Amino acid sequence: MKSRLKSVGEHGSYIFRHNLKITELGKSGQIDEAIKVFQQMTHQNTVTHNSMISVYAKNGRISNARQLFDGMPHRNIVSWNSMIAAYLHNDMVEEARHLFDKMPARDLYSWTLMITCYTRNGKLAKAKDLFNLLPYKWNPVCWNALVAGYVKNRQFDEARRLFDAMPAKDLVSWNSMLSGYTRNGEMRLGLQFFEEMAERDVVSWNLMVDGFVEVSDLNSAWQFFEKIPNPNTVSWVTMLCGFARFGKIAEARRLFDQMPVRNVVAWNAMIAAYVQNCQVDEAIKTFMEMPEKNSISYTTVINGYVRMGKLDEARQLLNQMPYRNVAAQTAMISGYVQNKRMDDAREIFGQISTRDVVCWNTMIAGYAQCGRMDEALQLFKQMAKKDMVSWNTMITGYAQVGQMDAAIKIFEEMKEKNIVSWNSLISGLTQNGSYLDALKSFMLMGQEGHKPDQSTLACGLSACAHLAALQLGVQLHQLVMKSGYATDLFVSNALITMYAKCGSISSAELLFKDIDCFDVVSWNSLIAAYALNGNGREALKLFQKMEVEGVAPDEVTFVGILSACSHAGLINQGLKLFQSMVKAYKIGPLAEHYACMVDLLGRAGRLEEAFQLVREMKIKANAGIWGALLGACRIHGNLELAKFAAERLLELEPHKTSNYVLVSNMQAEMGRWDEVARVRRLMKERGAEKQPGWSWIELQNRVHAFLSEDPAQPRAVELCNLLRSLTAHMGNTAEMPLECF
Repeated sequence: MKSRLKSVGEHGSYIFRHNLKITELGKSGQIDEAIKVFQQMTHQNTVTHNSMISVYAKNGRISNARQLFDGMPHRNIVSWNSMIAAYLHNDMVEEARHLFDKMPARDLYSWTLMITCYTRNGKLAKAKDLFNLLPYKWNPVCWNALVAGYVKNRQFDEARRLFDAMPAKDLVSWNSMLSGYTRNGEMRLGLQFFEEMAERDVVSWNLMVDGFVEVSDLNSAWQFFEKIPNPNTVSWVTMLCGFARFGKIAEARRLFDQMPVRNVVAWNAMIAAYVQNCQVDEAIKTFMEMPEKNSISYTTVINGYVRMGKLDEARQLLNQMPYRNVAAQTAMISGYVQNKRMDDAREIFGQISTRDVVCWNTMIAGYAQCGRMDEALQLFKQMAKKDMVSWNTMITGYAQVGQMDAAIKIFEEMKEKNIVSWNSLISGLTQNGSYLDALKSFMLMGQEGHKPDQSTLACGLSACAHLAALQLGVQLHQLVMKSGYATDLFVSNALITMYAKCGSISSAELLFKDIDCFDVVSWNSLIAAYALNGNGREALKLFQKMEVEGVAPDEVTFVGILSACSHAGLINQGLKLFQSMVKAYKIGPLAEHYACMVDLLGRAGRLEEAFQLVREMKIKANAGIWGALLGACRIHGNLELAKFAAERLLELEPHKTSNYVLVSNMQAEMGRWDEVARVRRLMKERGAEKQPGWSWIELQNRVHAFLSEDPAQPRAVELCNLLRSLTAHMGNTAEMPLECF
């Protein structure tokens, strides 16, 4: 009998030890090791399966968790709850509800899980409906879950009504309500509620400290920290992180040294503080002093190395990890992505057995940033679970390489869209010259109930600027005022540019004067406005004022001011500014600056100087430079230099029709018809096709576009007849004697 009992005890101890081992490995992200322990167990019980379901779920392997659940010989209520928790952890609401409905029996935890699943995903009405079905409402646990859901979604009044109606409240109830205020920046209400609390624990105090840190009130946070009766490690770490966030690294270290007990969380917080403040050497030193390290410790230091660009050291540390987790590997991938080393990033990505959505998104973003959209799409299609970031990254990536049809296709496939999705589309359309489509998308966004933010408004204003659609621009300006973005610098600069490109320079000046705090973009916007409207001397005055006020000009400033000098014929001033840019401001000239200077000298007929400048450039001449030189040669009749510039231009842009037309017209003006024929033959051989012309007119707050030979134009016949009539009328008018006018 004794030997039998001993055998049962040893058997139970064996299962208990292995179950605990599985749980520990899962928590540390060692999923493959956990699977190995599970598969090698000679005896398993229901707890073993439940533990393994949780391990799979927490590491993103939800299909494995469900497969194990379905194959269990015996399930208890914990098994069902574990699987629902797995769906909750992975935001799979419908799957969780389907399983909840199939449960043979439910406990209080089952109901709490399902209510939390709804509230986490913003489905508060469904959470409330489920709460109303709750058979026993005496226990505060489910009440707390619903209160937490309301406050998380900033529905404070509803949360407070529910809180006040609770039949019994515990400390969790009070802290749930308090956390809603503190985590949403409502510290006045939070402080008022804190003072109402009949009982408080260390969690209550920690919530107040964290809340004040979040609203940048470090003094109040410190005052509350000093009053905590018995601060725990979370209290110390919260205050430490607050100091670190605001660059008070010495105070953070002093607090760390004063801690009565330092666990691995405290050490990690101190390392993160150093990394956050770019003191990576100190972070590494602290890392080496740690009595014990976990995966977060390694990941934080790897991030530090990545920030410094020390990718080899980061990779070396990754290889030294006792076990690698997806966070550390993703940090390494991010480093390679930032440095355009996509093959190295892909190698690490291939080594990860369980990838989370952040890992997938990092790789996709890397390919998108490098313009490798085929590879980005391949990974995107392989993703089992995509989030909003995945879709938005693809839209942005396609927009950056000019594939707007593909971007629109991705956008239309999205089941749910957020403001970033719309901004990515509208920005992409604007950047690729589809200004009318950008404005149409802007309007459609409003019709679908999304409010524009500063990025949307800036893109809409940019589209109006390129179309010179002043009436629509004014309407957008009114929307800016109503939306509360009138003081937003990003939007103000876009407004200045819009009014300038629409020819309303006085409105641009008024906006500039109304800005309380300028940045260099504000100055650049108005300088460019003056340049665009031929007010070269006003641009010079503004540039001088900018210098007097101590604002350092950048590359864009000089493009604007040199362009202004070119258009106004201010040759000497332009030359002096170019020299000042290089010598006084130590700004290396870009192709845009050289193009302005070539245009400046070319307009003045100083073609040899312009050509000399191009030959002495330290950068390779682009199409803009050769185009400026060719245009100047045409004006001043320098055929020999024009021929040289034309050859360079056609080499750089062999498919751009306007270049061939410019060269052909120049040859025709000189009567060189053989050359005209040669250029036209060259144009055909290289497959350059003439783009159809298009024009637009703004009428009654609408932009009407007209594309040459567009069969889709609804009034094409009527328009053509009117044009013929106008052409005939102009012909007759030209023959009238002068005294008739």
